[in-house]
Amino acid sequence: MNRSVRVRALLALAVIALSLYIAVTVPVRLGLDLRGGTQLVLQTRSTPTTDAGPEATDRTLEVLRGRIDGLGVAEPTLVRSGENRIIVELPGVQDPKRAADVLGRTAQLTFHPVLGTADRTDEASRPLPKRPREHVLPDEAGTPLRLGAAALTGEDVKEAAARFDQQGGAGWHVTVDFEGDGRAGWARLTGEAACHPAGDPARRVAIVLDDKVISSPQVDPSVACRTGIRDGATQITGSFGPEEARELSLLVNGGALPVPVETVEQRTVGPTLGAQAITASAWAAVIGTALTSLFIIGVYRLMGVLAAVGLVCYGLVSYAALAVLGATLTLPGLAGFVLAIGMAVDANVLVFERAREEYAARRRPSTRSALSAGFRNAFSAIADSNITTLIAAALLFFLASGPVRGFGVTLGIGVLASMFSALVITRALAEMAVSRPRVRRRPRLTGVATTGAVRDRLTRRNPRLMRRPHRWLAVSAAALVLAGSGIAVRGIDLGVEFTGGRLIEYATTGPVDPDRVRTALADAGFPRAVVQSSGETGLTVRTDPLTNAEETEVTGAVRDLAGRADKVRDELVGPSLGEELRQGALIALAVALGAQFVYLAARFRWVFGTAAVVALAHDVVILVGVFAWLGKPVDGVFLAALLTVIGYSVNDSVVLFDRVRELARRTPGTSLPGITDQAIVQTLPRTVNTGMGAAFILTALAVLGGSSLTDFALALLIGLVVGTYSSVLTAAPVAVRLHRRRPPRQPSRRT
Repeated sequence: MNRSVRVRALLALAVIALSLYIAVTVPVRLGLDLRGGTQLVLQTRSTPTTDAGPEATDRTLEVLRGRIDGLGVAEPTLVRSGENRIIVELPGVQDPKRAADVLGRTAQLTFHPVLGTADRTDEASRPLPKRPREHVLPDEAGTPLRLGAAALTGEDVKEAAARFDQQGGAGWHVTVDFEGDGRAGWARLTGEAACHPAGDPARRVAIVLDDKVISSPQVDPSVACRTGIRDGATQITGSFGPEEARELSLLVNGGALPVPVETVEQRTVGPTLGAQAITASAWAAVIGTALTSLFIIGVYRLMGVLAAVGLVCYGLVSYAALAVLGATLTLPGLAGFVLAIGMAVDANVLVFERAREEYAARRRPSTRSALSAGFRNAFSAIADSNITTLIAAALLFFLASGPVRGFGVTLGIGVLASMFSALVITRALAEMAVSRPRVRRRPRLTGVATTGAVRDRLTRRNPRLMRRPHRWLAVSAAALVLAGSGIAVRGIDLGVEFTGGRLIEYATTGPVDPDRVRTALADAGFPRAVVQSSGETGLTVRTDPLTNAEETEVTGAVRDLAGRADKVRDELVGPSLGEELRQGALIALAVALGAQFVYLAARFRWVFGTAAVVALAHDVVILVGVFAWLGKPVDGVFLAALLTVIGYSVNDSVVLFDRVRELARRTPGTSLPGITDQAIVQTLPRTVNTGMGAAFILTALAVLGGSSLTDFALALLIGLVVGTYSSVLTAAPVAVRLHRRRPPRQPSRRT
């Protein structure tokens, strides 16, 4: 064993040991869609007197943090997003109405002298100016009161607490203690009110929260005129329940928001749905990895066994990387973790196919030298294909949001871990294995000393696919027309994320007829509700944006027909945010295509870069068209799948064009169509074997992943088939046609 092999073996052993330690000691943080809870996206709004800039948003963030601490939520997360948005994650909170009400209220608390009552005709209330001289608000009983300017505000309050008075009969109330100048102000306010006779409205003090009188008690007869209550304490009484009293004390203690906030997005996932997703993805990973490993072992024998060991090590390393980086594992991220297992096979397949070529080309072959040459010659294609996937992952991270962003993180970590697994771990194992005397005496056992069934058939038939490239371009054009007609005829069903609206998923005790639910919702005043079955005993309702009161009506209508219907998912996206996310998705797609073109044009030639991007656009249109024909929603998860398909497709194109470039350097006088035909024959075994490995994973994910992952896996399966076709029979013919249009020139190193 030479020095380089020992270094790789020690490095692999160290990384595996460290990863195992991290996996055992550091837990991975699960997203709300896996552990259950509520996520709110709040947007600050400017007022005539305040600007909702970064400073106001930061102050709002601190106030909200105090309120959430009072709610008693375990491990909440609050982060600012952009200049005026705040993302709040509340694990375990299944009541988004209460959370949104507590966090979204401005909580402007003021104390006013009551000047008297007003006529009903004067009751119309206006938004309160900061220091009005006089205004009219109804009290708790609806009697309009004329109120003077605010004498005290919530800033004068030291502390508030919810109390239950069992003996006095006051029930639940909120005690308020003033501090500093607030104590003197409270004495002055109550002292002036005490100068009026009992029963006079002017003997009352109005306590106003967000332009609403929540309490207006009479000053006790024992309080002397001009003396007032000097202990700096009072009670806010009313028909409070325990939750209302606690929320009110929480709002008073947390303080007022410096600017109003609006809930632009709300997501709630039940813990049962998250647990089912984890279980389904785990089974998909186990079964998919087992099938992929069996396939690789059947094709590459001993090298396949070592590649399967490398896959297990890949899973361990990538899991440890997620844990040590503190990344949040979301549902799409979990799917990306499973998906990257299939992608991890690609580097091993590239190496083993190059090793087979080297073994067959040498006069005195040895499996050890062929394997070393395979790793050396495959490195360029491995690096290029993985960089293009990393570009897609980076775009998801920077341009997407929410769970889809987590998919980008997981995909990026998976790509890096798969490269390390293939180029270090699997290589160390393979080089140690082929050094054994028993293995050297049985070269066919390694799987390297054979050309493989796919290559044998291609070599015998010697297809000349690029002799008439226009035929394949005609087939691609026909597929584009068919897909485009689906978009034109059926239209694109944009998900709630991109249109704005509310999506509620229910788990029912038995099958429910969607048509009956749709009719009931139309009768209840929701004629545009879209009702669909979800699995055997599930139901999804998609509507325009609903208030919490309207959502209660929808849920009631569903339960009237279904009996028991538990909400397992509730998503609300405002129309402005939906439009912004839709524009962001288009930008992400355009940037993805542009970034791939720039990289490929720099790495190869502009002809190949253009051909690859044409193939990518071909894949995008076909995938969107198929989803249009199937009536599947195009949402954020679909965007993640689409960008992954782009990475898949460009991987195949990169491998093909990398071989074209290599053959052009070896045989400078050969025409591009002839070189391309040779490259197709030499790289197609890798494309087929890699595609089969990924197909096992995706099929397991589609069958076992549940309703939330089925569409994701379906999009990737369609993209896998279309991408494999387009890299060979769309990208290559386009490159040949573009090359023929250019003036002839001498081949160069950048061919």
